[in-house]
Amino acid sequence: MATYIPAAGDITRKWHLVDAEGQTLGRLSTMVARILMGKHRPDYTPNIDTGDFVVVVNAEKVKLTGNKREQKTYRHHTGWTGHVKSITADKVLAGPHAERVLEGAVRGMLPKNSLGRQMFRKLKVYTGAEHPHAAQKPEVLDLG
Repeated sequence: MATYIPAAGDITRKWHLVDAEGQTLGRLSTMVARILMGKHRPDYTPNIDTGDFVVVVNAEKVKLTGNKREQKTYRHHTGWTGHVKSITADKVLAGPHAERVLEGAVRGMLPKNSLGRQMFRKLKVYTGAEHPHAAQKPEVLDLG
């Protein structure tokens, strides 16, 4: 019996809706990354994007355990000599781009190549309970 490898046209993608309110950041990120990669499907193939779309709402209400909210820092370089900027996770979650915390955690769990970038495009993260993907009728995932 030959091994079945799905063709790109054979893959039917579902939409999943995840509510991040009260969910731990790392555990939520691993579940989302598995769905984006397609590891939850029986026809998973590592070299083909078999994953589904994921819509995450209430990203600003994600839970960080321990003292990570005050001590975890995100750093970026401005391009100028000595200009490394840092901001705590608490300030990022309270700011206008709170979805970046979850996006960064999921992106770090995906492959670091063009296939991983393709998988990351299927992730839609929103602060608040409203999202513009109601027409796709996403399946609500209960993670906890």
